[in-house]
Amino acid sequence: MNYSCLPNDDGSLKGSTRMSTTVGMDIDHLTPDEMPAVRERILAKKDELGLKMMEESARGGGYHLVFARKPELSQEENLKWASELISVAYDSGAKDITRVFFTTSGNELIYLDDELFEIDLAARAPLACYRGDARTDNRTNKTDSVDNSLEGKILKSCVPLQKKYPTQYHGIPFDRIIKKYWEVNNQGYEPTEGDRDTLTYQLACDLRHICGKNADWLDQVIPCYDGFTPEEKREKIKNALTSEYNGFPLRLKNVLNCLATDKRTDKTDCIDAEEVDLGEQNLLESCSPLLKIPKLPQGVKDSVDAVGAGLAMPVVTAICPCIGTLATGVQLDVHGTKRGLNLISYIAGDFASGKGSIDPVVEAWMSEVAALDKMYQQQEDEWRAKKRAAKNKKEQPEEPKLPVRCLTLNNTVANLAERLANTEGKHGFSFTPEADTVAQKWKSTMSDFSVMLRQSYDGSKYEREARSADAVNVHIEHLLWNVCMCGTPDALYRVVNNYTDGFQSRIAVARTPDNTFAPLEDKPNVLTDRQRDRIQQVAHLLPLMFGEVVLPKLEARGREWLEKIRLETMKNDDRTRARQRFRVCVTAQRMTCCLMLCKVCETLIQKHGLTGAEAKLKQQPGLWKELLLKAQTPTMLDAYDVIADQLLENALYFFRDRIENAFQSRDYAGGMNGERTKRGKNDSIFGRLDCQFTFDQAMQHSVAIKGAQVNINTVRQMLKNWRKQGLVTIDENGNYRKVS
Repeated sequence: MNYSCLPNDDGSLKGSTRMSTTVGMDIDHLTPDEMPAVRERILAKKDELGLKMMEESARGGGYHLVFARKPELSQEENLKWASELISVAYDSGAKDITRVFFTTSGNELIYLDDELFEIDLAARAPLACYRGDARTDNRTNKTDSVDNSLEGKILKSCVPLQKKYPTQYHGIPFDRIIKKYWEVNNQGYEPTEGDRDTLTYQLACDLRHICGKNADWLDQVIPCYDGFTPEEKREKIKNALTSEYNGFPLRLKNVLNCLATDKRTDKTDCIDAEEVDLGEQNLLESCSPLLKIPKLPQGVKDSVDAVGAGLAMPVVTAICPCIGTLATGVQLDVHGTKRGLNLISYIAGDFASGKGSIDPVVEAWMSEVAALDKMYQQQEDEWRAKKRAAKNKKEQPEEPKLPVRCLTLNNTVANLAERLANTEGKHGFSFTPEADTVAQKWKSTMSDFSVMLRQSYDGSKYEREARSADAVNVHIEHLLWNVCMCGTPDALYRVVNNYTDGFQSRIAVARTPDNTFAPLEDKPNVLTDRQRDRIQQVAHLLPLMFGEVVLPKLEARGREWLEKIRLETMKNDDRTRARQRFRVCVTAQRMTCCLMLCKVCETLIQKHGLTGAEAKLKQQPGLWKELLLKAQTPTMLDAYDVIADQLLENALYFFRDRIENAFQSRDYAGGMNGERTKRGKNDSIFGRLDCQFTFDQAMQHSVAIKGAQVNINTVRQMLKNWRKQGLVTIDENGNYRKVS
């Protein structure tokens, strides 16, 4: 039985005119112990899989599956999707991914859906196309003999060979998609005689993913550009369909994101005040960084999908401390210094801005650690009960030192320090959905809280001594503690109230989008069981990675970003922004490394399944390092730029005024900051000056930009810096000249 028609150039198996609605999948090489577990897992997910038939293979040790085809995916992509869903290894060694089964007996049949045998008469092509022209000629002469048979009924219901295909994709007309395609990928120019061959081929390669990989459908959708004949166009389409498939194309994904950001496809062709209301425009602007990251790895993508595109950056900022905690054995070399993935994050947003949807995502990542902690806490409860019962006895039960790692922030300094000393050299983790918990509990000891977090970010030594034998005494060689807080901007200022001690620069701050005027979602984003399962698969593998790693491409991208910001800030003498870039670079590299570790897990799971991936990491301890080096793809390096830019922007958005006031005065109570003014390159002091300028002109523009507090020494030092960096030279008249 052949349940899988592998598509040809025209989207069909040789001898047929359309693709099958089902896919056959062969699962082999299972041990007797694995068979029952795999069977139950498949049957538990039969609805999500679209299972039509399941039988045990005749020789045993495997199963035959038939499931509903996803037409937007290729044959190989369908099989990989199903393998991932039911957590079995994808059979990459098979010679032919079209499965042909010798059907076994009824004794081995486990599941059968009658839909497997239903015939869609309206969509079926005439039998003449299977039998040849001779059969077509005979049809008119043999109507009496076939009218009452199934074949006769099919012949009567035959439709023309020229099928009418859909003109829209998810409600977006194809002509609108193609128009936007050229705007995004060719500066708005349609193909001309000089480039129509190449661009038509490129367009067909991309559109085949949403046109069922069907030549007739593509022929209907793609225009003939600038005198292109239909035959020449069809030849390009045929070549595109035979080219290699490498997943959903980035060019098309960017186009669809522009047209349909956050499921609002009817208003986002161009962001205009007349077409998009204020609420939607704010949300669209907040989604723009996400468009620069085309494909997030497993776990990270599921986290973003669970909260929606508008909260993509906040949720990534929230889960990176979780990933760093789980991958507690990983140390990343940044600028020659090896440290763990120590991260502190704060998700800032007004009330009802969607911060609450991040809570279940964080819980999904930490569920395995939390389950262990629950067991330890039960042991502690038993000890407390015994201690109360033995209150007046001479022998007291010994207090257990249990490695609880999920630590509440509603705690004292002493208790928290003792907990962190008992984590057995692994990261502790704290999460609070209300940052005011910190502000209230640690109000009188906020300095201690700040010191502990600063030392945990650096992984430095932490010690606490007391003279009393009953008091907490801790000596931690490397303090490892990752923290994620959610709260309002007002609470942020209560948590971070000192702007010169370095605490502020160690926090990764993310902003939720402004949803003040946004309409209520018909179907709000929630964490599904499948998303939770995919997150937990990655979370299960991360603790198996140990060792130091150097990522040269990520380090080079970090240095490139640092240099870019250095030159920008020097031209405008922006000391606050220049100072912030140092730790932003380190934080962004650690966060990007977290995403890359998830990519490593995804690669292993797709290739070997969860159980196989776990075995591989245990058998080959250095395997993850090799895969991590390969994970330094352009996509991941672009993700670094997005993360670094966002962290720097948010740090300045919330703290610029307070930092500058703190450094200028001992009174730290700065004014409330409003929206930052966005400046272009010509608004910098350097950009305002002519190619030739005098000291007085530099002084004048410095005052115009920075205010009346600018003095002669400030301007002299600025010009001195410009000369040292080769930005300007001094001519014989004592004037300055820009170096081109």
